[in-house]
Amino acid sequence: MENELWNLNNPSGISDADRRTFLRMAALGGAGMAALGLHGNLSADDAPKAAAREMVRMQEKTDLILVTDRPPQLETPLHYFRTDLTPNDAFFVRWHLAGLRTNINPKKYTLNISGHVNTALKLSLKQLREEFEPVSVVAVNQCSGNSRGIFEPHVPGTQWGNGAMGNARWTGVRLKDVLAKAGVKAGAMEVSFQGLDVAPLPATPAFIKALQFDRANDGEVMIAYEMNGADLPMLNGYPLRLVVPGWYSTYWMKTLSEITVLDQPFKGFWMDKAYRIPYNKTANETAEKLAEKTIPIHRMCVRSLFVFPETNARVGVNQSLDLEGVAFDGGSGIKEVEISSDAGKTWAKADLKPSLGNYSWRRWSFRFQSATKGNVQLLARATSNSGETQNEIHWNRSGYQRGVIEHFDAVVE
Repeated sequence: MENELWNLNNPSGISDADRRTFLRMAALGGAGMAALGLHGNLSADDAPKAAAREMVRMQEKTDLILVTDRPPQLETPLHYFRTDLTPNDAFFVRWHLAGLRTNINPKKYTLNISGHVNTALKLSLKQLREEFEPVSVVAVNQCSGNSRGIFEPHVPGTQWGNGAMGNARWTGVRLKDVLAKAGVKAGAMEVSFQGLDVAPLPATPAFIKALQFDRANDGEVMIAYEMNGADLPMLNGYPLRLVVPGWYSTYWMKTLSEITVLDQPFKGFWMDKAYRIPYNKTANETAEKLAEKTIPIHRMCVRSLFVFPETNARVGVNQSLDLEGVAFDGGSGIKEVEISSDAGKTWAKADLKPSLGNYSWRRWSFRFQSATKGNVQLLARATSNSGETQNEIHWNRSGYQRGVIEHFDAVVE
């Protein structure tokens, strides 16, 4: 089973060097990982420093930041965000359950559609490619807990820096078209999704997510079989994953195998207990006063991040410091990004790169100069086409949906 994880495309087995690496990581366990600092708290200054954290290379992947090994959680270094599309081999990895069914025969794989439908379906990968219209969308895939390691006060959970995200061109078929082929009966309320990963212990809830029927059937939700023009990488959900543009990746089910149409609300741990946020406009609460009402996390908030330079920078008086970043939201698109060097008293517009669509991130750049020496904290603030702007304060108990105005420290010499 261990060899299967890294060797979908290498039936003969992994190399001795790779096997030793895997066994070393597996042997670390909780205590060893903590000793490496992988589960420790990350300050705002520490989070972007990928070089200070363990780097590993797994099958079909380049060197990524190791967060956990079982299940695999790998973070993308920020320098891969300096392009419109994040390379497949550098795309972040996040699984919930350690039992990954990854030795998959594509000729035997089927996608099962059942429940409140006229005709239950078992669709092969060949049928999906040949019998349905292919569609593509460029969209950000972002973990709900991206940047959790920067939250203050710190919260438990995977201590991500800012690299639990990526931007890709996803190609597949509309979920709406697949549901139409099955013939959804009147009264459908929700649609649930399950992949092939399983928990090592029977008591662990199966990872199943659900969408309200109107969202599932809106023509934008997709069953993807390609990512940036190639088959999905194994660790990113091969051979099929759900794509829910504008929503956090908890809904983007990997190794998608079961779609069930429901005539009543879905009940399950990963919707009713996990992945919930305070029920208010900014998903905000305080450690002293937790929100009484919560709802499932869903659409992404507006964000802007510095991606270059990756750490504190030094620049001479009247010399230029070129900054780069990305900005995105939940689907209206980015209107502008502004930079401040005086604690938000004044703002200057950054240069925006061409848009690849409202679900894609939009790269930006800004040339900073100062006539005086000293420490400078640069702020980045994005505004979406819908008028949403990043917050000055944001915290919740789960470390979800970070959307604060980010900062970058520089020294003018």
